Amino acid sequence: MDKISCQHILVDHEYEINDIKKKLEDGVSFEQCAKDFSNCPSGSEGGSLGSFGKGMMVAPFEKAAFELEVGQVSDSVQTQFGYHLIKRVE
Repeated sequence: MDKISCQHILVDHEYEINDIKKKLEDGVSFEQCAKDFSNCPSGSEGGSLGSFGKGMMVAPFEKAAFELEVGQVSDSVQTQFGYHLIKRVE
């Protein structure tokens, strides 16, 4: 597979990821959590990053994203930008 599509939520602290994961477990949608909590401009779009191929994202993010199954949400992924939750869309 050359390209995948993902959504993500970017925050400054790992404890925020844990709080967001609890909200997801309680049934709040990933899109709503992205709008409410993400520091990335993509948050207003529900966290959508569109599709991307290998080499287009920072290494830890890319590795985690490509390991996910469609519909799966990652654990906390740390990059130089902060902490991410990644959801694979396709």
